[in-house]
Amino acid sequence: MEQPEQPRIWPDRFKRFFLNNKFVLFLLILLLVGLNVMVMTKISFVFHPIAVLIKTIVLPIILSGVLYYLLNPLVDVMERWKIKRGWSILILYLAIGGILTVVVLAVIPVLRNQIMGLIANFPAYSTAVQEKFVQLTGSEMFNQVQETINFNFEDLWATLSARATEILNHTWTGIGDFLGVFTETVLSIVTVPFILFYLLKDGKKLPAKILSFLPIKSRTGAMHVLEDINHQISSFIRGQIIVSFCIGVLLYIGYMIIGLDYALILAIIASFTSVVPYLGPAIAITPALIVALVTSPIMLLKMIAVWTIVQLIEGKFISPQIMGKTLKIHPITIIFVILTSGNLFGFLGILLAVPGYAVLKVCISHIFNWFKSSTGLYDPNKNNLL
Repeated sequence: MEQPEQPRIWPDRFKRFFLNNKFVLFLLILLLVGLNVMVMTKISFVFHPIAVLIKTIVLPIILSGVLYYLLNPLVDVMERWKIKRGWSILILYLAIGGILTVVVLAVIPVLRNQIMGLIANFPAYSTAVQEKFVQLTGSEMFNQVQETINFNFEDLWATLSARATEILNHTWTGIGDFLGVFTETVLSIVTVPFILFYLLKDGKKLPAKILSFLPIKSRTGAMHVLEDINHQISSFIRGQIIVSFCIGVLLYIGYMIIGLDYALILAIIASFTSVVPYLGPAIAITPALIVALVTSPIMLLKMIAVWTIVQLIEGKFISPQIMGKTLKIHPITIIFVILTSGNLFGFLGILLAVPGYAVLKVCISHIFNWFKSSTGLYDPNKNNLL
């Protein structure tokens, strides 16, 4: 007589404890990730050629990608007008060349005069700032504050002088590196029109080409990921550039109304630095503050009023209408991401911090949603051990 089959108690308990336990499963995944990282660090020399390749192509690809998101809607419009895509790109290139020629002939001379004037008057500005600072440091109130907080200005000045000397000593050694970087940048910019042409011409075929390397079952989900990434990047790039342009125009108008010197160059500086969210405007206001402070205290108050009005218009009307809520990232998160990316990757990291975080957020969100649906660990109707 056959014995009845014994229930499989231990395998079921093992499965319930390890596979259905969210904390234990998280530790197992963390262990696997750590092992992979450790192995990769031991064979990092294998990836050196790949790192060199990425470093070489990253700048032209980034520049071409930004221009692609700006110009592709115009090419699509001309294509809907029954103009072939190749001819549309050629017409767009000719229009951009004409606009750049007008800018060079009309704006560059004015900009050059303002830059040369600012450079020529910089010693006078520096002397004026020093005199105002000496007057401040010689006042009785400053001496009382200095004694209260135990602050020694002479020690600070000695430290700054030593630091400046060190920087100057290292400047000459860094000229060669600067020339190398400058050459690479120029070569990258020269290749941008060619890369941009093929992106505009065949860019719509790129997602299908990428998906062709994936298994058929995963192509639908991957397509959703690519669509979300495309939406996030395009919204950020177009919106941020339009917002920065509006800020530059408004500041230029405001500076011209109050009669601030070097209004054009200061507005252009503010427009470029405003590409970096939150931190850019704080950087852009510094040169305007110096020029206004040296001019007169009244001019300083006028400049602060103009800056405040422009920031209110940008924050209340321009950004909500153009940027909207597409990124859905908290401002504190954006500041931390920019600071961290800047420390890791420098100036390029600051520029790419927000769109890079948006792309990473999309990928992690889709992976987490897939993990929830495939494992059922977050289904409240199932009995999962915690």
